[in-house]
Amino acid sequence: MGIKHYKPTTPSTRNMTSLSYEEITKKTPEKSLLAKKKKNAGRNSYGRITVRHQGGGNRQKYRIIDFKRQKDDVVATVIGIEYDPNRSANIALIEYEDGVKSYILAPIGLKDGDKVVSGVNVDIKPGNCLPIENIPVGTMIHNIELNPGQGGKLVRAAGQEAQLMAKEGKYAHVRLPSGEMRLIMARCRATIGTIGNSDYENVKLGKAGRKVHLGIRPTVRGSAMNPNDHPHGGGEGKAPVGRPGPLTPWGKPALGYKTRKRNKQSNKFIVKRRK
Repeated sequence: MGIKHYKPTTPSTRNMTSLSYEEITKKTPEKSLLAKKKKNAGRNSYGRITVRHQGGGNRQKYRIIDFKRQKDDVVATVIGIEYDPNRSANIALIEYEDGVKSYILAPIGLKDGDKVVSGVNVDIKPGNCLPIENIPVGTMIHNIELNPGQGGKLVRAAGQEAQLMAKEGKYAHVRLPSGEMRLIMARCRATIGTIGNSDYENVKLGKAGRKVHLGIRPTVRGSAMNPNDHPHGGGEGKAPVGRPGPLTPWGKPALGYKTRKRNKQSNKFIVKRRK
């Protein structure tokens, strides 16, 4: 999918870009696969803001995605590629031979009329889903399960791919997009191919209004606040942080501070840390 540039008729459009949506072939979503999406604007059950910078935005419906792909050995046909406001990747509407429709993440190269299938012994082609133990070493995969039957949890964003590096016993070595090498049970399922819409990361919003449409409220710099509101606040004129490193509004280290627990149970499955 290409990037669309705008003629700089206003200051905001000078550097603004958007996706050209060339891959999109179906404009309206499947009504049977829509669900309500409630907005809380970052507030908990008491009405207090627990997550900042959330609120507003265009009204959206959630698309129910089939991350499990458990309808084995039933061939499905791709009806259309759609836009999904809830994720960076595009989604594909597929219809099985028995008439059941579902959404899947659209990999690169998947087009209208293509056939996809999930199962144990299926072809190695984009969009097909099968256990990792049946996938050849070196294959690019996405939508990877962490536990068998749980549904895909890893590598679901636009343009992302993981690589199957080796298979050893009941575990497989998978290199994730972050560079982390991880052990994943060979019985877990994954989908073949790289997720499409890879140009998503190159989009420049260009103006504050597009952030508002996405439901992201303005972010105020800590240095622009008073000292009772932020550790960076206060001072006469433009003052530096005044501490060894930047802090969050609650006094915790902000940049580069590792928050992962040292004794986390899943540490034993990480062969090599991310870069």
